[in-house]
Amino acid sequence: MTITANSNVKYDLIGKLVDGTGLTRKTLVAILKGIQPAVFSQFKDNPEEFIVKAAALINDEKATAVIEHITYDVLDNHYGTDVFTDPTIKGRLGVNAMKTKKRLYDHIVYDSTGERDFVAELDINTNVAVYVKLPDGFYIATPVGHYNPDRAIAFYEGTVKHIYFVAETKGSMRSIQLHLIEQSKIHCAREHFKAISGDGVVYDVVDSYKSLLEKVMQ
Repeated sequence: MTITANSNVKYDLIGKLVDGTGLTRKTLVAILKGIQPAVFSQFKDNPEEFIVKAAALINDEKATAVIEHITYDVLDNHYGTDVFTDPTIKGRLGVNAMKTKKRLYDHIVYDSTGERDFVAELDINTNVAVYVKLPDGFYIATPVGHYNPDRAIAFYEGTVKHIYFVAETKGSMRSIQLHLIEQSKIHCAREHFKAISGDGVVYDVVDSYKSLLEKVMQ
């Protein structure tokens, strides 16, 4: 399907969407036929924006469809301890890094003020034995791309119900504010940790140390 936009530039709409979504031309034609004429007419006004937004919407729907029934199997593959020594995490003290006491190293990098405050609470709480920010080299494979959780936390045995916790820290936990692709990756992470550890490792999304404790005390 080649369409001439108002600029008289011809665009291979289907070809562009194939590149952006990985779907077949036949499937994409069926999707485009279902778009209301008033919406589809926006392509002629701004074809590049239309293609980008259409591909994003299609990929979101793909993610939802794929992850609904996803399962993980336990394999012999595992990460070595060198994943924590590979120097992939960098920061500047007082800008996006702070000193810590209970981490594997004496400094930790944070991505936001909310994450900084969360780490500060971890560092002073007597229930926490050690925690670590997970490096980019540690990831979970999902149908919508690699997913890298924020950090792993170990609690002293006997103080809380769960000993190990993998956290994704967010400023807001309202699911409507999380992009669908991100929600899909979080769902996959839950299934991943459930498969490899049963109840031994808890994975969840939290926005504060208080919400973390609520999760581990359940």
